[in-house]
Amino acid sequence: MSPAARRLLLAGAARRRCLSTDAEASASASSQLPRGKRWDAVVIGGGHNGLVAAAYLARTGRSVAVLERRGILGGAAVSESDLVPGFRFSRCSYLLSLLRPAILRDLELERHGLKLLPRSPSSFTPCLDGRYLLLGPDADLNHSEISKFSKKDALAYPRYEEQLEKFCKLMDFVIDSAPPEIRQEFHASMVDRMKDRVDKSAFWGGLLRHAIQQGQKNMVEFFDLLVSPASKILNYWFESEVLKATLATDAVIGAMAGVNTPGSGYVLLHHVMGETGGQRGVWAYVQGGMGSVSSAISKAALEAGVQIVTNAEVSQVMVNETTGKVEGVALADGTEVHSPIVLSNATPYKTFVDLVPANVLPEDFLCAIKTADYSSATTKINVAIDRLPQFHCCKDINPEGGPEHMGTIHIGSESMEEIDLAYREAAGGVSSKRPVIEMTIPSVLDKTISPPGQHVINLFVQYTPYKLSEGSWQDSNVRKSFAERCFSLIDEYAPGFSSSVVGYDMLTPPDLEREFGLTGGNIFHGAMGLDSLFLMRPAKGWSDYRTPVKGLYLCGSGAHPGGGVMGAPGRNAVSVVLEDLKAK
Repeated sequence: MSPAARRLLLAGAARRRCLSTDAEASASASSQLPRGKRWDAVVIGGGHNGLVAAAYLARTGRSVAVLERRGILGGAAVSESDLVPGFRFSRCSYLLSLLRPAILRDLELERHGLKLLPRSPSSFTPCLDGRYLLLGPDADLNHSEISKFSKKDALAYPRYEEQLEKFCKLMDFVIDSAPPEIRQEFHASMVDRMKDRVDKSAFWGGLLRHAIQQGQKNMVEFFDLLVSPASKILNYWFESEVLKATLATDAVIGAMAGVNTPGSGYVLLHHVMGETGGQRGVWAYVQGGMGSVSSAISKAALEAGVQIVTNAEVSQVMVNETTGKVEGVALADGTEVHSPIVLSNATPYKTFVDLVPANVLPEDFLCAIKTADYSSATTKINVAIDRLPQFHCCKDINPEGGPEHMGTIHIGSESMEEIDLAYREAAGGVSSKRPVIEMTIPSVLDKTISPPGQHVINLFVQYTPYKLSEGSWQDSNVRKSFAERCFSLIDEYAPGFSSSVVGYDMLTPPDLEREFGLTGGNIFHGAMGLDSLFLMRPAKGWSDYRTPVKGLYLCGSGAHPGGGVMGAPGRNAVSVVLEDLKAK
């Protein structure tokens, strides 16, 4: 049976069958879709948020189709095996923690094959002077390790973590709720308007209850964290440069921002608000790579009756110019897929500038979308190596992997000044001379992604501007030079790393945009500054997943609460869709 025929069979057969997210589709989109069918809902994009939205909608008995441009599902949460023979890369995202616990439970993702591999220790920062810092979920280990640099910091660290955990409890409520958008719908009935006011009052009332539980002092500290630079927060708590720099990397990861950028303190919180196995701030590898997350969600969606179509590029959202209502989507091959509801998992820019006809959108809304911050300074390098790197600061050499290999390895992050310098170089259009590198080796725990004795390395690198002041990322010499710069920096900490490289795959910001549809190469579908969050995401007046086009909704990371493999935008968007359907 051909792959295309098998996909058709799986989508329409017994609910417990599943689709392989790693098989390249060869059939045209039109051959995979029932001719003339009118769907209850269509989802643009088979990334994890789109799949979450489709699964929840289908569980209410509605017919749902997911249309994915690439031949493989998952968006940025994807595993690919054909880049270096024998190795399986998590090509974009590479760790899991933010996925909402309710989604794990509701969609029974473990039953659908999701297996998490918690990391302990979770962080390792080697120093050129021969010292190192290990951190993780073990409080005794943290105290012992931090004490090597500062006994004062060792005492402060548990209090710092405790405060962040308190803030996370408040954020849980916000993350799992649709923003209470204040938009006057003149066509709505008086009953609908009153209900809308009650719903919004319920949100603000719930938020007030959580704020009261925090107490006035904690709320002042919370707002300080939201608006302050990460450097201010970390300088208040700690004195050790190595500890501060290690923690500061969470505040700037994925952002065109530095440690002194106002609001970077919030991104610090964003990366500790997740959990693994009920433990806050614990990040895990996923067995088989991040594509296994998307695979498990797609299996839950298929079980609920969702039709998933790959190689189905949407070229336009069809809108009735008379009524202003969505009528479905048109595909690049000319196929029309009809539905009164369309959820877009694409970025806001892609959705409203490239797919929706400009004449149906308010001018001020379109202007806000076009001028939003989609800048990126992130490059992902996936590396295959023939042996584990051995760090000169570690006395014991373990070819099978020691504590230093388990978690995120922070290269070039011995001080916040180093991180700030790297950022300022990129702000001037130059890729950082000494990049800030977050290095992970998932194959130490996951034996399914590399040949025996060999390993997969993820390098999440900053800072690399989208547009270079000199040269171009299209130039193979520029690309090779930057990759070798990163490998040479690692050599300073782990001599011989460069010679262990078997092959690699590099994704610069333009590559991320071209291959994964990430506008500007921004992994969050748009900046995560305070001016781009909550009621301001993706644009003022349109934060509740609805759009100026009736029946068109956003369900991706460009909507509240933002980026990361969390699924919250997809799940929250469905709650709004169901509200609107109920109102009708």
